[in-house]
Amino acid sequence: MFFDALIITSLFSGFAISHSVLASYKFKQKLTAKLGDKISFYRLFYNLSSILVFLFIYEISPKPEYIIYDLKFPFDIIIVLFQILFGLAMLWVFKSINGMEFLGFSQIKRFSQKNYNTNDLDEKMELRIDGIFKYSRHPIYLFASLFLILRPTMDFFYLVFLINMLLYFYIGSYFEEKKMLKIFGDEYKNYQANVSRFIPTKLFNK
Repeated sequence: MFFDALIITSLFSGFAISHSVLASYKFKQKLTAKLGDKISFYRLFYNLSSILVFLFIYEISPKPEYIIYDLKFPFDIIIVLFQILFGLAMLWVFKSINGMEFLGFSQIKRFSQKNYNTNDLDEKMELRIDGIFKYSRHPIYLFASLFLILRPTMDFFYLVFLINMLLYFYIGSYFEEKKMLKIFGDEYKNYQANVSRFIPTKLFNK
């Protein structure tokens, strides 16, 4: 199973690295210099291609039949209820941001109206520090992590997949914040100093 874990990790690491590079500020700047306002289509393309590549990697990954644990009733139901709760929390956070901008549809609409600002690159960024963002800088990553961790049944493949996803969230948030610092400067630096990256531990220090 060691080699299975190595293959799974290699596949997901390759996805994570390419995903982060293609989302980097520097890469988007170079792409915008070549494409001009057609960069407005990049966000939607990036999201769709990422989903397809992720599903492909998931499908071709080895899945050894080894169960680590399988919770019995009523604990399996309790865990599923918590999963649903954190899944709804993700949707709640997503609703609080500009979902159409996040998905890439607003960019295409602005392009069709001939008022796309290439300084936005592929997304018009905004600094959210209200609502849930007062307690966690990355609430979607936080709730996604909790959703993935809470499993009524854990097999070997899913455990390796989970570890890779948690590492991706942590490392990905680091590069996202580098981009935010470039855009928002001291305002974001102050936000970092006062709000926790994931779990709101800084609340207890106030």
